[in-house]
Amino acid sequence: MRRLLNPVALLSVLVLAVTLVAVIWPALLAPYDPFDSVGTARLEPPSWDHLFGTDALARDVFSRVVHGARLSLLAAVLATTAGAVLGAVIGLVSGAAGGRVDFAVMRVVDVMLAIPGILLALIVVASLGFGAVSIAIGVGLGATGSFARVMRAQVMRVRNEEYIEAARTMGLRRPTILLRHVLPNASKPIVAMASTELALAILAVSALSFLGFGAQPPTPEWGSLVSDGRQFIATAPWLSIMPGSVILVVVLAVNGVARNLGGNR
Repeated sequence: MRRLLNPVALLSVLVLAVTLVAVIWPALLAPYDPFDSVGTARLEPPSWDHLFGTDALARDVFSRVVHGARLSLLAAVLATTAGAVLGAVIGLVSGAAGGRVDFAVMRVVDVMLAIPGILLALIVVASLGFGAVSIAIGVGLGATGSFARVMRAQVMRVRNEEYIEAARTMGLRRPTILLRHVLPNASKPIVAMASTELALAILAVSALSFLGFGAQPPTPEWGSLVSDGRQFIATAPWLSIMPGSVILVVVLAVNGVARNLGGNR
């Protein structure tokens, strides 16, 4: 509990709380409409009126970053959830079955782990089409292998415990034992791992959006906002620096909370 009260953890929680507000109610934080220009103030540097400056179309960058949080973070959460659920199912089946089934499933997982996650996500996005949902599926599939390996290891540990043997002795069927006894006790590391994978998912989703595979303009998204500022990097560097800094701060906050929660387990 003391670790949750340290300054780094409190700051991380505060950052995530503000980010959550941006996802749920962006109008509360954004002073301007993210799609409309604020006048003739094109490429204006950061000021009190425009905290992150304005872009080439005189739109408030801060407002676009706030509204872009919803797509970016929801895609990251969906990717982490999909990867955790699919990986947990694969690991549960593989660890419980053992033998040839376990060998075959783990070789497929090895192949998935051998392919860089961002490359696997690109393949999925190219197959399904552009958009936040496609990116989430691709990133989630890339994380499935890691979750599957952790879940398999936990299942193989738990299945030899005495209470599992007692359940078999009482005549419980195998699916009942897996769902009622093995899964709850083997899934705790998956929950802890998901909090860490969320930070990686945010980076992966932003990277794919940066490459142009995310929501199409003028919809704001963190990665695309960083990409939009590349052509003005010499004259208006804040267009890329400000959204990039927000991504960095949120990822560090997620890691900070995950590390402190992991230390209290």
